[in-house]
Amino acid sequence: MPDSPDEAASALPRLRLDRLLAELQSRLDVARGVQSRMHGLLEAVLSVGRELDLNQVLRRIVEAAVVLVGAEYGALGVVGEKHSLSDFLPVGISPELAAKIGPLPSGHSILGELIRHPEALRLADLTEHPSSYGFPEHHPPMRTFLGVPIRVREKVFGNLYLTQKHGGVPFDADDEAMLSTLAVAAGVAIDNARLYRESLRRERRLESLGEIARSLLSGTGSDDVLSLVARRALEVAEADSAAVLLPVRDTGDLRVEVAHGRSADALRGRLVPALGSLAGVAARTGKPAVTSDVRTDPRAHAIPDIDPPHGPTVAMPLLVEDQVSGALRLSRVAGRPVFDDSDIELLSGFAAQAALALELGRHRRESEQLALLRDRDRIARDLHDLAIQRLFATGMTLQSAGRLIENPEAAERVERAVDDLDETIKIIRTTIFALRTDIGHAGARSLRRRVVDTVAAAGEPLGFTPSLRMDGPLDTDVPESTAEHLLAVLAESLSNTARHAHAHRVDVVLAAGDETVLTVTDDGVGLGGSPPGGGLTNMRTRAELLGGTLETQTLADGGTRLIWRVPSPSA
Repeated sequence: MPDSPDEAASALPRLRLDRLLAELQSRLDVARGVQSRMHGLLEAVLSVGRELDLNQVLRRIVEAAVVLVGAEYGALGVVGEKHSLSDFLPVGISPELAAKIGPLPSGHSILGELIRHPEALRLADLTEHPSSYGFPEHHPPMRTFLGVPIRVREKVFGNLYLTQKHGGVPFDADDEAMLSTLAVAAGVAIDNARLYRESLRRERRLESLGEIARSLLSGTGSDDVLSLVARRALEVAEADSAAVLLPVRDTGDLRVEVAHGRSADALRGRLVPALGSLAGVAARTGKPAVTSDVRTDPRAHAIPDIDPPHGPTVAMPLLVEDQVSGALRLSRVAGRPVFDDSDIELLSGFAAQAALALELGRHRRESEQLALLRDRDRIARDLHDLAIQRLFATGMTLQSAGRLIENPEAAERVERAVDDLDETIKIIRTTIFALRTDIGHAGARSLRRRVVDTVAAAGEPLGFTPSLRMDGPLDTDVPESTAEHLLAVLAESLSNTARHAHAHRVDVVLAAGDETVLTVTDDGVGLGGSPPGGGLTNMRTRAELLGGTLETQTLADGGTRLIWRVPSPSA
């Protein structure tokens, strides 16, 4: 205590000064703390704005948030469809621990609370919240919690989640204010990164479409162009799988003609139903069809045996003058983001190029077919006007000369030569008809054309093409029911000859009149006395169904002759 009143009086100002200095020091410490936090906030804002790659921006946002509020763990959840998390980026948990914990959160429990109510949320103990479901096995303990939404152009993009503030103390109002400010800057950074990403994708799209256009103009085949379209669409859309599906004639189903990316070998050649598949929906409606998960969408068809399985999928129709000719299908593996409107806009150009490739290919085939038909018509005309007329004139000359020959043996030889010329003329006329017959769809082909095709198809297994002669009104007097049986018998007899006869020559003669008669003769080893097989039985049954007969002959000099004979309906 002071020894005198004077000393006591002088001590009072010093005490007040000490208190003022202490208070000033305290305020300076707070100011330094605020200044430090403001510097931290500024640095966090600058750090998230430095990157233009969207994935890097998202990662930088979480890392900056953890440092800014002194949290041990942090995460950014991207909100997808149906109020769930389409992506989740954790910070503070090692990859080994994350693997032990299992699948990443999808938006339930406390994380879902922020999705349902996008407002800042502070909790001293998150386990006491009604929405808390607890933690999975191996998950580290967490108590304190702070979450804020991130908005991009007034739309919630995702949420920032922070837990376990250092020191075990709860997050305070300053932490919430700091994190909310960072969330605003994060929204701007995300928007910039998305715009930059879209500009790059559009640039790649223009380059790819230019490459495809050059390929089309250079005359590249439609299959190669479709393959190029699928590859470039896969890259621009950042998909995992791309395929072009075209309709199968008669069945109406779709077949994967071109495939690239993951599981391309397993996809190529697969049949997809037109009804009950996303590609079928696009082809049927002429509009894009999108799903977040092809495995659960009732409209879709999840192609089996694909590893890893596809999830988000989009099918774009291939439209040419309002006519759909197939679909362009792109998929991402399950768990990846859904295809959005920007993806569909980018892919529309690739679908248009694929449809154009199909249309150009069709026109090119038609032009080639027309040129082929013109060439065949010219050859047929030359054969008729030149070869047949000269052979006919030669035959007439030989007939006239034969009457003047006194030697019987010589006259017989001349007569045989005239007969050979007649046979040659008949063969050439058959060839002329085959050249002039339409080579369009099978349903529009005449009987003569189908017989020519059946005989030609036997050339490969036989090792040579059989000779063919046709006489009579085959296309007018032979009904379709008889024609179907006749073609089946012809194919069966040629197949039997190729498998068993070891022949070097086969002659086919088909004639129509009072009867329709098919004769197939070969110079092979003959029947050899073997019992009739299933092939001969089937051919005989077909003849008997039409009121006809089947006759087989073993020739004296080796070989076999088969005669299939049925009456004409008009006879």
